[in-house]
Amino acid sequence: MSTTRPCPPPGDPGPGADGAASSGTSGTSGAPGAPGGAGAPSPEAPSSYASPGGVRRLHLVGVSGAVPMSRDFTRQALYDWGWLPATGADHRAAAEDVLLVVSELVTNACLHADGPEELRVSCAGKVLRLEVVDLGAGTPAPRTPHRAGRPGGHGMFIVQRLCLDWGVVRNESGAGKTVWAELAAPG
Repeated sequence: MSTTRPCPPPGDPGPGADGAASSGTSGTSGAPGAPGGAGAPSPEAPSSYASPGGVRRLHLVGVSGAVPMSRDFTRQALYDWGWLPATGADHRAAAEDVLLVVSELVTNACLHADGPEELRVSCAGKVLRLEVVDLGAGTPAPRTPHRAGRPGGHGMFIVQRLCLDWGVVRNESGAGKTVWAELAAPG
């Protein structure tokens, strides 16, 4: 975990990116997980897409079903950015890793931080960045020692194993934090 390295501002792709960003647009594409599908955010859902720069935001305050909604939202971004449909096993694994990390981060915010406020997803070059904003006071960390055979407590261990880097940044106002994670694009 890199909590000492400052978190780049939202929309900044972070380290290792070449600065090229893809931008997405809202709407339905007919792809699985597209907005408007079962369990996906409807056009009336509290979500919005940023213009150029490739940052997408999903507002989650007071939303029930935050985890599946976040997965559907992220899946649509992966379609729009060309990560899906997967062209091979490594592409499929990369997309599944992104969806698993989203699930873990949003679940942690639901269980330990009174719920998530916002999910941000951005892609620049070969780096995909996930950010979950909440008002919680705690600091997520992998449970040590990790006990694979015991139920629960695996979320941040999974994030640590799948991501290039991740960290926590406290909000300047003092209340809450942003938990961020970066994953590499396939091949």
